[in-house]
Order: sequence, then C-alpha cells, then structure tokens
Amino acid sequence: MYERKIPIDFDCPLRLTMSLIGSKWKSCILDELRHGTLRPSELHKIFPEATPRVLDLQLKELVEDGLVSKTIFPELPPRSEYSITPLGQTLLPIIDSMIDWGNRNEALFRKKYCKQG
Repeated sequence: MYERKIPIDFDCPLRLTMSLIGSKWKSCILDELRHGTLRPSELHKIFPEATPRVLDLQLKELVEDGLVSKTIFPELPPRSEYSITPLGQTLLPIIDSMIDWGNRNEALFRKKYCKQG
C-alpha cells in the first residue's frame, strides 16, 4: 500500500482538508478533472511546470484518498485515465472559492510581486 510522505492531520477539520488538497498541484488537478477524464500525458501538458514525478505522486495520493479514480485499460501499450470522483466533486465549491479569491486579489499581488525596476 502507498504511504504518504506527509501524514494526514486529523486534529482540525481545516488541517485535514489542507492535508488532502493543500499541495501545489492537487487543487489544480481536481479543477481540470471537473471538465472530464484526462490521461496522464494530457495532465503533464496542462501543467508543464510540474515535474512528472511530483504530478504522478500527487495523482497517486488523490487516487488513494478517493478524490480521483484511475482506470487502466488492458491493452498494449497500456493506457490509463483519471477522473474526479463524487467525493472529489464535493471539493469543487472550495476550489471555486479559491479561484474567485485569486481573481479578486490578482491585481494587488501582481503589483506587489511584479514591480518593475
């Protein structure tokens, strides 16, 4: 069985949620999978700045946590696809709120971090 590098924190509901989706790519993966099933290569193209190892590890954790399902097709060459589960879909309102917050505050942080000298 797969063992996480960072254990899930059950002491607080917020930390539990962040343990499951708080890594750099998990929320982004769930957001993309809301639109439909994707193959690993498609996810790698969507997130080229993510290393394949990190993306694969985070997909594995999402599958292990029941937020994403992986289907492996018995053909040569082997093919697999990822899709969001009903449990994963329950996180979409949280992700939508995060997207809304980012849209509302983008200009502030762009001004702060993109200073021209």
